[in-house]
Amino acid sequence: MTNLPEIDMDRIKLLIKLALDEDLGELGDATSNSVIPESVTASAVLKCKEDCVCAGLPVAEQVFQVVDPKISWTAKVNDGEKCPAGTVLAEASGPARSLLTAERTALNFLQRLSGCATTSRRYADAAGDKCVILDTRKTTPGWRNLEKYAVAAGGATNHRIGLYDRVMIKDNHRELAGFEGPGGIARAASRAREKYPRLEIEVEADTLEEVKEALAAKADYILLDNMTNEQMSEAVKMNTGQAKLEASGGITLERIPQIAELGVDFISVGALTHSVKAVDISMEIRQGVASGLKNCRKNSHA
Repeated sequence: MTNLPEIDMDRIKLLIKLALDEDLGELGDATSNSVIPESVTASAVLKCKEDCVCAGLPVAEQVFQVVDPKISWTAKVNDGEKCPAGTVLAEASGPARSLLTAERTALNFLQRLSGCATTSRRYADAAGDKCVILDTRKTTPGWRNLEKYAVAAGGATNHRIGLYDRVMIKDNHRELAGFEGPGGIARAASRAREKYPRLEIEVEADTLEEVKEALAAKADYILLDNMTNEQMSEAVKMNTGQAKLEASGGITLERIPQIAELGVDFISVGALTHSVKAVDISMEIRQGVASGLKNCRKNSHA
């Protein structure tokens, strides 16, 4: 998969540190440190146990590197690649204790991000080439950069990243702007355009009347919020290509093909990030590749 958004590795390293801190506490990996001799090295494979779209391999690699730079890592697939159940996603080798210490944190990142990518691929496939599937800001706090990366790996497209890169006039903005009298949408759009002339403006519309107001305000995008298919079809007719139309709210996978046929440009789906199922991925120590145990056993009988 090409053209994936760049991962902010400084932010990712902070997330990894926080994840390892909560896992290791003050004592570290008590089980591995007591059960596995320090001299033992091993190799392991990370394998998906169900069909998925892989995402997060660079993050998983970074986890192993943070735990122990002596661990070597080889990715066997690329992020964005469809992987049938049983596919080996990556191999890791090095000190056995370190492999086991890094295992759960690395898998947590990889399983969650692959879940986002897999779900995104299902929605993108359902829309076909009729319209573009977008994500939302309904992301895990602190994980937005990663989850939006995974969405792109799955073949969907990123909406705005945060509050800073697009003006989006939603219902509460309209409500507050309306306190000053009629014409709240036009007033809000005019003020936004004056203060941030380089940013695109999107207006959320709950009714066809608000679509009409957003068109009059020359919004770049109009979000059709929780509208029926009939209402969205009418909005497409009203629009006549003036603004880009985005369907949102109450979107299910089953509805995607119908909505895509209506003529909207985008369908935004919070489910790409806020309620995905983590992919079942495991780390398995390979038989016959752990070294150091034989000598340990000999010494124990001496």
